[in-house]
Amino acid sequence: MKIVILDRNGTLNVHREDFVKSDIEWTPLPGALEAVARLNHAGWHVVIASNQSGLGRGLFDVASLNAMHAKMHKMLAAVGGRVDAVFYCPHSPDENCECRKPKPGLLLQIAERYGVDLANVPVAGDSLRDMQAGAAAGCEPHLLLTGMGAACRGVVPLPPEYPANTRVHEDLPAFVDFLLEREERNALNLAV
Repeated sequence: MKIVILDRNGTLNVHREDFVKSDIEWTPLPGALEAVARLNHAGWHVVIASNQSGLGRGLFDVASLNAMHAKMHKMLAAVGGRVDAVFYCPHSPDENCECRKPKPGLLLQIAERYGVDLANVPVAGDSLRDMQAGAAAGCEPHLLLTGMGAACRGVVPLPPEYPANTRVHEDLPAFVDFLLEREERNALNLAV
């Protein structure tokens, strides 16, 4: 099974310092929905792993989160894309749970649900904690320079707290270009 794990805020939709608290505030990043559709059409399953500490902080409720995801699914469907599942951590940072990134708990839940080995599964997000969670789970970390990742624009090499094998991409469409081009190259090499 070809599976890719994406963060949500700052990766698929606009990051807000004051949290995305409603479906009205949920706004996709340019080209992000189409990028997911391209992955789907190439046979990839897309799953989201997202910290949603706004729940634990009391900034919004589960009904509001469900409305955000309903909007996301509807907008994805309109461009021929889909997200297979959304895994989220509802806890605030001080709860010290196992599912809040940078811990790998959400990713391990995904592995269990889908029966996949996470070794080399691409994980893309806009933050250090996304990369750390991915690396801790054995995934292949991809940092996007959107959302919080914009702070790393022009930073070469990445600071030492980033996993050594972190790849950097301008945005979700660029990450998808990379994955699909690599897949095509690998297929050509196997055909030779």
